[in-house]
Amino acid sequence: MKVTILQRDIVWANPAENCLRCAQAMDRNEGADLYVLPEMFSTGFCTQPEGIAENNGYTLAWMKQQAAQRQAAIAGSVATEVEGRYYNRFYFVKPDGTVAHYDKKHLFTYGGEHKRFTPGTERVIVEWKGVRILLEVCYDLRFPIWARNRGDYDMILYVASWPTPRVEAWSALLVARAIENQCYVAGVNRVGTDPSCQYCGGTVMIDPYGKTIAACPMNEECEATACVDMEKLTAFREKFPVLSDAD
Repeated sequence: MKVTILQRDIVWANPAENCLRCAQAMDRNEGADLYVLPEMFSTGFCTQPEGIAENNGYTLAWMKQQAAQRQAAIAGSVATEVEGRYYNRFYFVKPDGTVAHYDKKHLFTYGGEHKRFTPGTERVIVEWKGVRILLEVCYDLRFPIWARNRGDYDMILYVASWPTPRVEAWSALLVARAIENQCYVAGVNRVGTDPSCQYCGGTVMIDPYGKTIAACPMNEECEATACVDMEKLTAFREKFPVLSDAD
């Protein structure tokens, strides 16, 4: 499975412009099976969602259109309002219009996300191109038990708006999740600034050995592509069956 990870700057609260720019970035990287966008890629990360979170499905409709056009899956999180409740909702959209979603469980209390958003309660795994994929959002990365591989997935997607002062933790924890769960990890972070923070990226794809197989330069809008090799992963797990010894 060919995966393209997109490190984007985000125009604050402007879904139309952000979706256009994401489409242009995907145009430069044709042929992927999966495109992964950052957390709240169409608006920027908001802890005050009133007037920013979507209740009209604009971004989700765009994701469906792009998935159908490219015959690829599109993944990324969107600030979403449903019946008066706000969710940091990670959508995984397939070309046939099928949509899976994961609502971020670990809301970022330090930044006040928990005051207005409702946490998710269910772990979500989707299957695409023979790969089982766990969906996670930003702050979830700090909680390894939530991501513990029960033998039920092959890859984790982390989409994020992870600020520059803590980027070393981002990079270290992505590697740790790949090694301890014997899986591929794609971590997609944004660059640029919003009203609260500065972001430098650190977007990478890591293999089950903890090696970086694709990366975007820091502080630049860019894209990178790598492949998930299920034969390699299966052989590694059979030769070195770490997961069977898990607590």
